[in-house]
Amino acid sequence: METGGAIYKGQDEEAGELVMMKFRKAEAGDIPAIVEIYERTHDEEEAGNTTVGWKRGIYPTAKVAEDSVARGDMYLAETEGKVVATGIINQEQVDVYADCDWKYKAPDDKVCVLHTLAVDPDTRGLGLGKKFVQFYEELAREHGCEVLRIDTNETNTAARAMYKKLGYIESGIVPTVFNGLKDINLVLLEKKL
Repeated sequence: METGGAIYKGQDEEAGELVMMKFRKAEAGDIPAIVEIYERTHDEEEAGNTTVGWKRGIYPTAKVAEDSVARGDMYLAETEGKVVATGIINQEQVDVYADCDWKYKAPDDKVCVLHTLAVDPDTRGLGLGKKFVQFYEELAREHGCEVLRIDTNETNTAARAMYKKLGYIESGIVPTVFNGLKDINLVLLEKKL
């Protein structure tokens, strides 16, 4: 999916400052910054400060970022030239999606999927997760998609709450081995454009 980039203004809830965010497709030179966000997220999970459901060395890894950038479906958000959020946006529905009784039926070429949304833990309070999802929705709309799909770990209550506020419905929870992570209950979410 192609995009020329988008700029959004967000409010830093703690400082009350206006923050400019630019969204664009990631390039090879962005991989270290993307991996650093993954690593800081793993640090926060291991310290008990967040519950995303990811595991260091299993998912996500540098290879996830490298493969996605090579495919051309990794996007990022930056503020003041620093990468602060990243996600994979494509039309690839993972195999367990077939086990869900989706409320919104659509042919595969009309479905857009957001995978592996990661926001730098150092940028909490800027609304970047919400803005990234809004960017994803706009990109999907530009490409003629009618249905949006996202998945997350059942334990990721913060993401589930955010998606609910943004109008996504939970259409199923599927037990699976997901990206090398065992015993995952994968929450499948959807929204109609």
